[in-house]
Amino acid sequence: MKTTAFTAKHIEMGAKMVPFAGYNMPVEYFGINEEHNHVREKVGVFDVSHMGEIWVKGPNALAFLQYTTSNDVSLLTPGKVQYSCFPNGKGGIVDDLLVYCVDGQTYLLVVNASNTQKDYDHLCAVAPKFGITPGKELYNASDEICQLAVQGPLALQAMQKIVEEDITTMEYYTFKKVTIAGIKDAIFSITGYTGSGGCEIYVANEDADKLWKAVFEAGAEFDIKPIGLGARDTLRLEMGFCLYGNDIDDSTSPIEAGLGWITKFSEAKGDFLDKELYLKQKADGVERKLCGFELKDRGIPRHGYMVCDSNGTEIGVVTSGTMAPAVRKPVGMAYVKPEFAKAGSEIFIKVRDKLLKAEVVRPPFYKK
Repeated sequence: MKTTAFTAKHIEMGAKMVPFAGYNMPVEYFGINEEHNHVREKVGVFDVSHMGEIWVKGPNALAFLQYTTSNDVSLLTPGKVQYSCFPNGKGGIVDDLLVYCVDGQTYLLVVNASNTQKDYDHLCAVAPKFGITPGKELYNASDEICQLAVQGPLALQAMQKIVEEDITTMEYYTFKKVTIAGIKDAIFSITGYTGSGGCEIYVANEDADKLWKAVFEAGAEFDIKPIGLGARDTLRLEMGFCLYGNDIDDSTSPIEAGLGWITKFSEAKGDFLDKELYLKQKADGVERKLCGFELKDRGIPRHGYMVCDSNGTEIGVVTSGTMAPAVRKPVGMAYVKPEFAKAGSEIFIKVRDKLLKAEVVRPPFYKK
């Protein structure tokens, strides 16, 4: 099992450790609900070093990414970040990702930990068509980089204490190279998957100890806490953010998943994998749609639970569900037949042979 550059810190601080995506990772420190609400109200630190980082460089980098991702990479300017996905050529999704534009010939792709090798292999298969050489213009740097996500309403105020450049005025989905705690050329990104604001910080593994120490010292007056992956999942679900492997995968299309907004068909975008299929789905409709819901009856929805109509006929399946800590309601996401996907629709979640009433709602479930 792999470790991150911060694994010893988690064990030292008493985290409950579990295997995740091939890594030994902290699932919780002092309780998932408490950690969740701490991020919503103050500031928390996640070790997300298991995420993958893949560089794409050279004069053909843009054309390559336009073809392999669903979003329009030409809209990016240096310092901008874009959410996107990799179509798999069969209508499904290889992975969802962030695209960082350093300049017109240099891009950093940040991908899910469990998919890093799959993503890299997928890109390597397409690369020769664009004159891109794996190991050269296309490079998997995942084992060289560590990453902390400092999230919460007090995150930037805390981090400004150890960053030389101004970060408090940075816009959402932008990044810059900064000197943080004396570490030069760190990537400081106003991104994250919690919906509570904050940043993500990338440095070389050899600078991990220095970064960890500085982050916690800077955040001490703001009651900064380490947070595990359990709260990261509940935080993203409260926002209605998709989790690969649950809400999207190789069998789901971005149109079905409500990700049409990251699937562009502009002239500037040009041709890309699965373009024609996605255009057809957009025009003709799909057989299922991902929707959010709130459970009205007492119970907790879980991944894999059946979704039914009022007659008990199966109409879909739950992809993610929990008792949301900040909103104090049982919420979830599910694929259902399109006629049941509209906000306000009544659906039923089958829990232990009982049909529990739920209402389709448009995420986010948590609103500041």
